[in-house]
Amino acid sequence: MKHILPSTTLLTFLFFISISTYGQDPLIMKEDMPNAVIFLPAPPDTASAAFAYDKAQYRWGLGQRKDSVRCAIAVSDAEWSMANICRIYSDAIGLTISKETSPAIYEMLSIGLMTTDQVGKLPKEHYMRTRPYVFFDEPTIVPNDEEELSHNGSYPSGHTILGWSAALLLTELAPEHADAILTIGYRFGQSRVIAGFHWQSDVDAGRLCSSAAVARLHADPRFLVLMEKAKKEYTKLRDWR
Repeated sequence: MKHILPSTTLLTFLFFISISTYGQDPLIMKEDMPNAVIFLPAPPDTASAAFAYDKAQYRWGLGQRKDSVRCAIAVSDAEWSMANICRIYSDAIGLTISKETSPAIYEMLSIGLMTTDQVGKLPKEHYMRTRPYVFFDEPTIVPNDEEELSHNGSYPSGHTILGWSAALLLTELAPEHADAILTIGYRFGQSRVIAGFHWQSDVDAGRLCSSAAVARLHADPRFLVLMEKAKKEYTKLRDWR
């Protein structure tokens, strides 16, 4: 099964272009985020029981690829773009998230995600963990991303930080849809195990990093203003339906 997507470098560039419409930098840079090198343990040693679990989960991911529907979702979840985040979470909250139809929600989410992404940079640079597809010398289901990501640290999972941060922010925005939102957020991380780009411990660490980053984000008064505007817009759009 061959799936062709743009390279990760291009997708990352397009993601940040799409969320810089408002002329914003991240509200908090990596140096001022909680430092995951300090608050998280190092990735599992290859002789540890935790790494044995990582390998077992890698085999689980290979098995999941046999399910054509789940495999296609994992390929779709690999797309690193604001458009993709808006699409999958729009279904969960029951309204379209876009610059045109919900500008305040889009601004809150895009600037929030640009900021929470910072939390993964220091640990990725520090550990430079080898990704599972490189470790096993086996193909992923998104071949166009393999060369680029082979030079990028695996721990923690940046995709998981992206997806889980979106889930947490949107759960605050639309708590009545929390179950649907969080189900997608969890799936988004597991897709990285299925795709072969991340160990399970990378994904688990990504969720913890995301939670720390979202908590830090809520200590920034500029973000609180964005969230309040988004909540007002969401209430208005929901009541119009």
